[in-house]
Amino acid sequence: MKRMISILVAALLVMTTLAGCGSSAPADTTATTAPAASETTEAPATTAAAETEATEAPAALSGTVATDGSTSMEKVIGSLGEAFMEANPDVTFTYNPTGSGSGITAVSEGRCDIGLSSRALKDEEKAGGLTETTLALDGIAIIVNPANTLQDLTLEQIASIYTGEVTNWSELGGADGEIVVIGREAGSGTRDGFESITGTADACVYRQELTSTGDVITTVASNPNAIGYASLASVKDTVKALSVGGVVPSNETVLDGSYKVQRPFVLVTKSSEALSQAAQAFFDYVTSADANEIITMAGAVPVN
Repeated sequence: MKRMISILVAALLVMTTLAGCGSSAPADTTATTAPAASETTEAPATTAAAETEATEAPAALSGTVATDGSTSMEKVIGSLGEAFMEANPDVTFTYNPTGSGSGITAVSEGRCDIGLSSRALKDEEKAGGLTETTLALDGIAIIVNPANTLQDLTLEQIASIYTGEVTNWSELGGADGEIVVIGREAGSGTRDGFESITGTADACVYRQELTSTGDVITTVASNPNAIGYASLASVKDTVKALSVGGVVPSNETVLDGSYKVQRPFVLVTKSSEALSQAAQAFFDYVTSADANEIITMAGAVPVN
């Protein structure tokens, strides 16, 4: 009997030991699987953060772009400025039509971001720290009143009118009438271009020297005996543009060089100073092929 009791006690002890071992197994399994679960949840969070950073939109361009200079470039630069502000509503673009000489001085003195000149820079201006970038080409139209019967003049005839050698339209096959010579003020890029091309620098005999392209057009339109010169891009139907040497002024004849009375539209910047972010963005835009259609519609000939 005692032997039976001893066997039963031994059996109970074995069963108790086995039960204890069985209950510890789940705890060990849980402990080893928890870190794996943690690693799985962290990975998607890191990926999502990276994707958010990669797709974040760049900050909108803002600031001001100040231009100053050539009145002949008004239509071209105004159209480009409007298009740029439409694409960048937080940027303010300004244009001060003071004439080429004044625009060159303004950028040199730091009063604007970009100067506008309807002539190439002179050697002394480049030596003074300025850089020119040709934006477009422009024909200088020789304009008369629509009542004038003449249709064409040679460069030599134009020069003889402006130097006072020819003073009556009848000398050129037109109606009898004293020629009224209209031009631009000293420092004008249009005047500089016209006088350089016709060989009349410092020799012109002007009846009136006006301070803007618009004033020249208005004055010629109101006087049947007047003659003037103006940017082809600015010519209106209130005046008549003559052909020169048989070549009609147009974008095509300016680009191919057959129309001789032409000059560049130039952007002037400081050589040693970087433009602001907004001004640089504007400069890059207007000198790219993206601006060609606007330049053409404004009456000039793009070169990029």
